[in-house]
Amino acid sequence: MSQSITFESEIKVLLKTGKVILGNKRSTKAMKLGKLKGLIIASTLRSDIRNDIMRYAHLGNIPVVEFKGSGWELGTLVGKPFLISVIGIEDTGDSQILKLANS
Repeated sequence: MSQSITFESEIKVLLKTGKVILGNKRSTKAMKLGKLKGLIIASTLRSDIRNDIMRYAHLGNIPVVEFKGSGWELGTLVGKPFLISVIGIEDTGDSQILKLANS
């Protein structure tokens, strides 16, 4: 029985069972220190920030999943009343969200 992995369901599992860092500055700092296993970025992320994140992610071999919605939609999905453009993944828990980075 094969189920397709949806971003919305996997982000909920990630938030319940894993450990995440919300925000660009904190995620970038953790990425530089080698603490992250993956990143989720909003599609509306500013290009200069996106370039920095992609450069550091490439250097650290960290998979990046791009959320197709805006930062406001990502914030709502996470359950926060504010914009979230970057989510750093320290521990995936039971989530398979990093498989979306390869597809």
